[in-house]
Amino acid sequence: MVTRTSSRSDSAVREQARELIRAWDSRANSLAPLLGRVTAVDQVGVEERVAALRTRSIKRASKLWALDLAIRMMDLTTLEGKDTPGKVRALCQKGMHPKPGDPSIPHVAAICIYPSLIPEARAALAGSGVRVASVATAFPSGQSFLEVKLAETRLAVEAGADEIDMVIDRGAFLSGDYQTVFEEIVAIKEACGCAHLKVILETGELGTYDAVRRASVLAMAAGADFIKTSTGKVTPAATLPVTLVMLEAIRDFERATGRVVGMKPAGGIRTAKEAIQYLVVLYETLGPRWMTPELFRFGASSLLNDVLMQIEKERTGVYQDPDHFTLD
Repeated sequence: MVTRTSSRSDSAVREQARELIRAWDSRANSLAPLLGRVTAVDQVGVEERVAALRTRSIKRASKLWALDLAIRMMDLTTLEGKDTPGKVRALCQKGMHPKPGDPSIPHVAAICIYPSLIPEARAALAGSGVRVASVATAFPSGQSFLEVKLAETRLAVEAGADEIDMVIDRGAFLSGDYQTVFEEIVAIKEACGCAHLKVILETGELGTYDAVRRASVLAMAAGADFIKTSTGKVTPAATLPVTLVMLEAIRDFERATGRVVGMKPAGGIRTAKEAIQYLVVLYETLGPRWMTPELFRFGASSLLNDVLMQIEKERTGVYQDPDHFTLD
């Protein structure tokens, strides 16, 4: 699991991020030339590679391992206007004990909620190892004042969030104002303190694979701990081709800077089969180092039960009735 660093090590990480930013700036003088050098995406190549990887089959033992890993990588999520403390407490129980009575089923990585419900989640998850993730920065639109976004981020961390999922200013990005987007991420990262920062690109609004790659590099250069596809409020949300583009950006960024960044596809991933396809793409692109909740997450609200059903099918040879599992 992702763990909080000490204040000393966190300060070192932030200083390292600032040094990285200065290094990029000194080479490029501004972000526009830097992003102008980002490699164009081969759209046909990306889609053909994804089509080929979708056909991969894995043996039963490997499938059970992948399904177990998918659970451990989940950010179990509820982000609705009708969320209540009771719903969040129930979701926390689901995250800690996905199948009550079966200790072989691991807990999820995190519970992702709105900031006002952090105290409820924090209390419910105490001592469990499940992290509290909170969306922030005027989620899902990102359309607010920077001061408001910074205040919301600080309040979320003070309330007990281990991880912050922020949204970029897509209006600024699509207008070519990369400096504003960059500086905002840097400021939010600083406001996060010890909490890990996931930067949501909202890829369904960016238009092209080239824009997705450019936004990925921008977010990583600004200090993101993770880059994330979507809020789940826009269609399309996560897709395998977009995820591959972002994973390749992470790979190339590490090669250029030595800095390791995580990845979170979110929105629209509903079946165990889809989750395994994402894990295949992850393994083939970034290798075994990234096959861990510390560097890869699924943002999901309805994936967990299908994964549990598939585990039972693999164990017993019989599909289970969905009513045998608690609702997410």
